[in-house]
Amino acid sequence: MTPSDSQDSCEVLVIGGGPAGATTASLLAERGIRVVLVEKARHPRFHIGESLLPANLPLLDRLGVGAKVRAIGMEKWAAEFISPWDGRRQEFQFADSWDKSMPFAYQVRRSEFDEILFRRAAELGAEVIEGCRVTDVEFDADGAATRVHAMNDAGGARSWRPDFVVDASGRDTLLGNRLQAKRRNKRHNSAAIYAHFEGALRHTGKREGNISIFWFDHGWFWFIPLSDGATSVGAVVWPSYLKTRTKPVREFFLDTIALCPPLAGLLTEATLASEVEATGNYSYACDRTHGRNYLLVGDAYAFIDPVFSSGVMLAMQSGVAAAEAIEACRADPAHAAHALRRFDRVIRHGPKQFSWFIYRVTNPTMRELFLGPRNVLRMKEALLSVLAGDIFGRTPIWGSLRSFKALYYMISIAQWRRTLQAARRRRSNMAPVEAESMTRVG
Repeated sequence: MTPSDSQDSCEVLVIGGGPAGATTASLLAERGIRVVLVEKARHPRFHIGESLLPANLPLLDRLGVGAKVRAIGMEKWAAEFISPWDGRRQEFQFADSWDKSMPFAYQVRRSEFDEILFRRAAELGAEVIEGCRVTDVEFDADGAATRVHAMNDAGGARSWRPDFVVDASGRDTLLGNRLQAKRRNKRHNSAAIYAHFEGALRHTGKREGNISIFWFDHGWFWFIPLSDGATSVGAVVWPSYLKTRTKPVREFFLDTIALCPPLAGLLTEATLASEVEATGNYSYACDRTHGRNYLLVGDAYAFIDPVFSSGVMLAMQSGVAAAEAIEACRADPAHAAHALRRFDRVIRHGPKQFSWFIYRVTNPTMRELFLGPRNVLRMKEALLSVLAGDIFGRTPIWGSLRSFKALYYMISIAQWRRTLQAARRRRSNMAPVEAESMTRVG
């Protein structure tokens, strides 16, 4: 293709066809903007992160895919946290959050869910391209993205001259790496090992779709039931524990599960239904959210620990913010800087709010508060609103959250010996380990 070819230009080029990219492309195409959405893989493709939040549902309805997601999803009415040391467990019903209008979410197979969002972008008018990997983005002397280069599965080269570039490349963080903007999160260095099982023992009735979080000595586990009978199980562990691995990932994962008897009991009769995958050092953030004519959304900007299932919600919310910012920039170029600053605030808000809890979720004080929550000053309702992902609207949770944090600090001070011991252990456990590429073991 040549620079003069009309097909070589577009108004917006979106890199990555996951939830963030598909949401951005759908909303812009719906408004009549010429969008090209480029995805390196072909849908359906495997992806981890099956648990949605209640705050996802209004976004799904806004995109017009609510009914399709309901057809593939398992209803998730609550999240439960389990302590293996004393057998205590606490179930948080989303219906008890501050805003009672979002009482449930869904568990979904991401291969199906992501394809629904991707195809919807095409239905709304975006040009969608699969099996095409973006290889580079050119910039001019003023820092504006001027040209995007890609290579398709057949080895053919593609290139575009977009007015705006949206990096929704997920953990590939294409622009983050290209601009040397990606920074490892030194405050929460962790790794994940995960797979799907068949035949796991699950709750029945309305509770069948609940997500379960199990603490254990080296981190925490997720247990996510899917509607087709499979169950997603994963361990998020400290780097110090990952360094002890001396056997294949499959055996190491099964041995890790055995360290948490309440979880192991649910998998006694279960069999692996997928390959075991592992990834290390996966918490990071980029030092910018945007430039003159480019924006980073979803995991392309930041990836945080998935303990609260916030990934898809943050990705889609950032896609909404990106679409609104681009539309504002096009409608009023004189105020583009203001629109991009607002986008920056929205993008940073989500990871910041969840991270406060993530950094402390394995702390004994936080465990006690989660296992014995009280609604004094509506603190439990506010906490549930965070767990539901209701942090971008007008629900007035912030005063109660400040009270919850103050209570956390007071208990930590009162139990200062335990707090100091936990802090020392955390520092020791967070010793860096070299990042592993995705490892697949049958």
